[in-house]
Amino acid sequence: MCFFRFIINSVILKKFEKLGVSSGFVKGLTELNIVEPTDIQKKVIPFLMSGATDIVAQAQTGTGKTAAYGLPLLEQINPEMNSVQGLILCPTRELAKQVAKQLFKFTKYSSKIFTEAVYGGEPIDRQISSLRRPTHIIVATPGRLIDLVNRKAVNLSTIKIVVLDEADEMLSMGFKQELDEILSFLPAVKSKWLFSATIPNGIKEIISKHLSKDARRIVVSKEDVVNKNILHQYVKCDDLEKLHALMLFLKSEQQNRGVIFCKTKVATKELTDALKAKGIAADCIHGDLYQKERDKVMRAFKNEKLRILVATDVAARGIDIANLSFVAHYQLPESDEYYTHRSGRTARAGKKGVSICFANASEVKILGNYERSLGIKFHQIK
Repeated sequence: MCFFRFIINSVILKKFEKLGVSSGFVKGLTELNIVEPTDIQKKVIPFLMSGATDIVAQAQTGTGKTAAYGLPLLEQINPEMNSVQGLILCPTRELAKQVAKQLFKFTKYSSKIFTEAVYGGEPIDRQISSLRRPTHIIVATPGRLIDLVNRKAVNLSTIKIVVLDEADEMLSMGFKQELDEILSFLPAVKSKWLFSATIPNGIKEIISKHLSKDARRIVVSKEDVVNKNILHQYVKCDDLEKLHALMLFLKSEQQNRGVIFCKTKVATKELTDALKAKGIAADCIHGDLYQKERDKVMRAFKNEKLRILVATDVAARGIDIANLSFVAHYQLPESDEYYTHRSGRTARAGKKGVSICFANASEVKILGNYERSLGIKFHQIK
């Protein structure tokens, strides 16, 4: 048995070492059960290992992009230098915390590289104190980083690499001005790595203004924009029938867990109350919640005290919960880009999942638009 495990680990080592990843990081990956490089990792890692460069990589959530940029970033950090060398910008505190945690796990069997996450909703004085410790990589939300720079609590002059993670989400949350300001702080940085599920016009403007003209483009085909492990389904029903149809779906899923999306805060609260009245362990997140309330709901969901999380699109930014079986669209999103972000909450890390839409007669036509623009196929559930 031990010999067999040795053979398996040797194969894993070869797979990631062929991409240029050091054996210490590979050992950390193996412990996390990251055994097979994903498509985005195979395409991005060798290129980013080659030295100073700009890149635009299109990759949806759940494809392993944190490792795709995180491993090359870690490889280029000098742990002997007590200075900030890498900056990762994220749209939400949840994603910032998640990325910092992943980088920490990658470095378990390598030289000590210190990462600090800074974000809004927490006392800034505590974060300023933390940044006085040796810090090689900062993972930050844009607003909090600008606040820290204005207070002269962080020095960006030694940064070599800047990563924009989920750039389109930062744009949709209204951070374009902050991104322009931060990138203007760093004109001498020779490596800017932009990762985005979609490339809307606002992202094209950032690329044109802040990245080099010869930045490498890694754009997945239309068929790969949405995770192939997601089964796309829909139920045709009138608005008054949606709750009944949703309950039938939840019953068919037994105790499987998932996220249900609504377009408005009012609809989110009303649906949550209806689910609770029917004995479903559910709660919601939306724009009216204080950060402490949001954190309490997210903790309960992550700890599996809740089966269902009901959310608006903006409130759900950066959510990463393992083993979610489904995403339900109680109200259809505003655009195909939002559909990509919503459905990407399931089928993560190589697992399979379901994305189901509850659509009235006029909304069914919108699903046809999603099929054409995203290269997917919806299956009707009777």
